[in-house]
Amino acid sequence: MSNKSEKRGDKHSRRTLARLNAVQAFYQMGMEECSAANVVEQFLSHRLGAEIDGDQFKDTDKNLFRDLVTGADERLTEIDAEIQSKLDKERTLERLDLVMQACLRIAVYELMARIDTKAVVIITEYVALAKTFFTGKEPAFVNGVLDRIARDLRSSEFTE
Repeated sequence: MSNKSEKRGDKHSRRTLARLNAVQAFYQMGMEECSAANVVEQFLSHRLGAEIDGDQFKDTDKNLFRDLVTGADERLTEIDAEIQSKLDKERTLERLDLVMQACLRIAVYELMARIDTKAVVIITEYVALAKTFFTGKEPAFVNGVLDRIARDLRSSEFTE
């Protein structure tokens, strides 16, 4: 018998799950070309914390999820410019896998807007998420791009 904390998910796992769900939502937006509002509503109504085919999904930090998806969508031009500025000259954001695009975009939004969480925590979280989607060098790529962006956006967190 699991305790209540494991069933509902502690604060950390609920935030991690919100990040995962936000990446999935952004991926879905890219695949289906639907609005952030529609995807957020769909996730909140039918996925997050829901029971599907007898499986109970863990609850997520719904406020964080909503903020990550809608905030990243609202600031997409700014986010994409930030990412593109840190990519090698021969690489473009548009040529990256859609999951990679979603992961980087949500992470960069969080680095820009969610100063309540330290940059190193955000980077660690999204590198771990990249490991759930990719088995090659992609997590190291995510780490490198996010580290360069974080050092620009939050330089005070990296001074020694």
